[in-house]
Amino acid sequence: MAFELKRLSRSSLDAAMQKAAHYRDLNQPEEAESICRDVLDVEPDRPLALKLLGLALTDRFATGRVGLLEEALAVFGKLTDAYERTYHMGVAWERAAKAHLERNEAHNAAAAFERALRLYEEAESLGPGSPDPLLRWNRCVRLLAQNPSLRDAMQEPRESQVHLGD
Repeated sequence: MAFELKRLSRSSLDAAMQKAAHYRDLNQPEEAESICRDVLDVEPDRPLALKLLGLALTDRFATGRVGLLEEALAVFGKLTDAYERTYHMGVAWERAAKAHLERNEAHNAAAAFERALRLYEEAESLGPGSPDPLLRWNRCVRLLAQNPSLRDAMQEPRESQVHLGD
């Protein structure tokens, strides 16, 4: 017996988005991801659904599943607001860097932090006065300064490509 996905009604999208946010808060990113995909099936350009889907994907970086970074960047790339797009792409790179750091991959972490920092700087210049890019920038800089393996990696040549997983 084959089962098919059911489509949400437009009137249920706001409630579905609240559920997606709730599942992210409960550290259940797969549930949030599924709900966001249901919402985007009805309204493909809904900014909150794109942001929550991208964040739910980044929540899973620690699993090491290949392709999550690229998928999150593609989702964030669909955001039409330049500030939101740039800022959230920075978040994806920062989270990728932290996942690399957890796996003792200092060179990949350093390269990913550098990408995040460039995006945060760009977001700050685009931003509506939000402190978010500056706060994220400072956290990245503190991690780079406090971690000896990152400090060493910043001094050594690295690959320009960063890969999450194998």
